[in-house]
Amino acid sequence: MIEQIISNFEGFTASDVVLAILDILIVWYLFYQILMLIRGTKAMQILFGLLVFVVLYLISKPELLDLGTLNWILDKFIASFIVIIVIIFQEDIRRGLGEFGKTGSLSTSATEDRLGAPAIEEIVKAASILSERRIGALIAIEMDAALEQYMVEGIKIDASISKELLVSLFIPYKANPTHDGAVIIRSQRIDSAGCFLPLSANDHIDKALGTRHRAAIGLSESTDAVIVVVSEETGTISVAHCEKLTRKLTPDALRDYLHKMFVRTNSSRHSTGSSAIIRRYKAWKGNR
Repeated sequence: MIEQIISNFEGFTASDVVLAILDILIVWYLFYQILMLIRGTKAMQILFGLLVFVVLYLISKPELLDLGTLNWILDKFIASFIVIIVIIFQEDIRRGLGEFGKTGSLSTSATEDRLGAPAIEEIVKAASILSERRIGALIAIEMDAALEQYMVEGIKIDASISKELLVSLFIPYKANPTHDGAVIIRSQRIDSAGCFLPLSANDHIDKALGTRHRAAIGLSESTDAVIVVVSEETGTISVAHCEKLTRKLTPDALRDYLHKMFVRTNSSRHSTGSSAIIRRYKAWKGNR
């Protein structure tokens, strides 16, 4: 068998080998960029679902299990695979092409600096103050999925995280342009404020929940961001993550929640590549 493999390469010239290596590297780079583009988003779940269909198609062939009907159905499905990919991932494709036009890369660089204990403490203190004063707030903390598309309409802040700044951004005063929007935190800094998040269309959400909670759930449905919500009506603190809203948290419970999500996972935060994405996807599914 080894001799047969060697014989297949006997006619290769040096230029053929270089071109073959270049071809493999380009495919690997594109695949890696696509994984980075959809990391932490709902598109990752869809991608795994599509891969299951591909595997079923391969094992249903006559050479293996010979499942004629299933193979015929999946064959028609695979034939329109490109069109299906474009329709399902149109938002991600548009975002990736826009990023490619700006940086020459399909995806944004991964966030290396996750939230630390001091930053978490400032967020908890701010949430506690806002809760006591019944001031509504919406704080989205970026994880793997880039939140840049939600920062476009917001106001650039780029400041260190402090309870004073967070509280001031949500003061309900007509001259304060950021109090109705969301604050987005990335790389341990307050990146933008006054941002608008997508509202959830889920009909099963409690009707008593307002726009802020629907926006928090909406963002958690499409990304892996952690969103802290303070209710204006009741002062209740909630956290949305992975389509799940955890309500009526005390400041201590919020602190524990954020420590669990960020501080206790710092040892693996620098992992990159497809293996890290798969691990994060499994962790995401495990939290649901």
